[in-house]
Amino acid sequence: MNEGNGGELPPDQNDSFRDDTHAAPPEIITPTAVTVGGGGSRTPPPPPPDDDEEDDGEEHGMLRMSFLEHLEELRTRIIRALYGFGAVFLLCVVFSNQLFAIIMAPGWAAMKATGIAGAGFISIDPMENFQIIWVWTPVVAALFLGSPWILWQVWAFISPGLYKKEKKWAVPFVLGTAGLFILGGCFGYFIAFRYGMAFLFGLGKDVNILPLITIENYFDKFVDVMLGIGLVFELPILLFMLTLLRVVSPSFLLNHSRYAILGIVIVAAIVTPTPDVFNLMLFAVPMCMLFFLGIFLSYLLVLKREKQRFPWKPFLLWLGIALGIIASIVLVMVVGYHFHLTWRWPFVVR
Repeated sequence: MNEGNGGELPPDQNDSFRDDTHAAPPEIITPTAVTVGGGGSRTPPPPPPDDDEEDDGEEHGMLRMSFLEHLEELRTRIIRALYGFGAVFLLCVVFSNQLFAIIMAPGWAAMKATGIAGAGFISIDPMENFQIIWVWTPVVAALFLGSPWILWQVWAFISPGLYKKEKKWAVPFVLGTAGLFILGGCFGYFIAFRYGMAFLFGLGKDVNILPLITIENYFDKFVDVMLGIGLVFELPILLFMLTLLRVVSPSFLLNHSRYAILGIVIVAAIVTPTPDVFNLMLFAVPMCMLFFLGIFLSYLLVLKREKQRFPWKPFLLWLGIALGIIASIVLVMVVGYHFHLTWRWPFVVR
């Protein structure tokens, strides 16, 4: 220690002490660059993306709409569907007589099947002919013929709520839904309604009851069966859409299939125009097949989501084997037991 300075520090050390007391706080090192021993630096890896960021790519293209905008879109789609339905209705009015003859064909076939002379249709109300032939017949025909346009408007309304990759199902949805609806109508027209009415008309044959029915009563039963079966045939599309919207899954449908079959039998008992077991099974069996077809379509959708492939080759192989067995049975019935093939159910008669 230097005694001449009175015990004070040297000037350079004193200044250094004062500078240290007023020094700035230490610099906070951010994680963007970390110094390592060799003098270099490296940038730490970025944090993993959140699940929300991963979903941004899927939600890209999904239209966000308010409640009022949804109502406005619904109004627009309903108006467009009505315009298309009205145009088809006006076209059907021109051919009302021909369309009504087509509607009456299953009834006449059922009347002839009873073998009762004098069986036929009657009209007991002066306005009945006008209402049935010129109003309700074009309405039913326009509903079937205009179903693709109406279903397209339905898809256009729900598509903004789907992911962009799911909107490509538009054309299969419209074609499949309209095709199944028309296919259900054909099934009811050529098979279910025809044989159901023949059974009902023939019930009073043994007690000499002459079957006569008003065209209004007949038309009501015809519409109930056609629309009921047409809507029932939409079951695969309904299950596919519920799977597309992630409401149900194929495993859930399979686990609860027994309840679905019970519900199908109840619906078939309501839709079928006859109380016998044969006609009940005639409705219930195709409906059960449609239910499992819907499960199969849902399974294909889930596989596509998981980027897996369905084993089509083994499936088509076993399907070909099954069809070959059925064809062999039919061939044996035709050649060995003298059955004949027809275009009517059950397509093989003696």
